Order: sequence, then C-alpha cells, then structure tokens
Amino acid sequence: MADDNMADDRQQDVQTLSFEAALKELQNIAEKLEKGDSPLQQAISLYERGEKLQKHCEKLLKEAELKFEQVGSASDGK
Repeated sequence: MADDNMADDRQQDVQTLSFEAALKELQNIAEKLEKGDSPLQQAISLYERGEKLQKHCEKLLKEAELKFEQVGSASDGK
C-alpha cells in the first residue's frame, strides 16, 4: 500500500514541476526505457509518468507561447 501512495504523490507532483525539471525527468525516463532492462510493470509505470510529463511540458510551452503573443500584440499597439 505504501507504494500506491508514493505513486499517487509522484503523479500529483507533475503539475508542480517547472518546465526544465519536467523535461529533465522525461529525458531520464526515455533513457531508462531505451535501455530495456526495466521489469515490465516498472516500464509501464515509467511510460505512464512520461506521458504525464510530456503533456505538462506541452501545456507550459503553450502558455509561454500565448504570453509571448500577448507581449508582441501589446508592443505593436504602442
């Protein structure tokens, strides 16, 4: 049961990671999966976490892009 709680905590903390931290963890997961030496259940867990990290990174990039567009629009109006 303790492992389930730890897994829940790790899933929830994705939303609190900075882009850089999430990207670094995603790169680490990709390296582990590429090695192919993880037990199946661990590989599945890593893949699922990687998906969450990837979606979080995409969300942060879209938010940054919108901010740049807003700054650009405000500068054009001066």
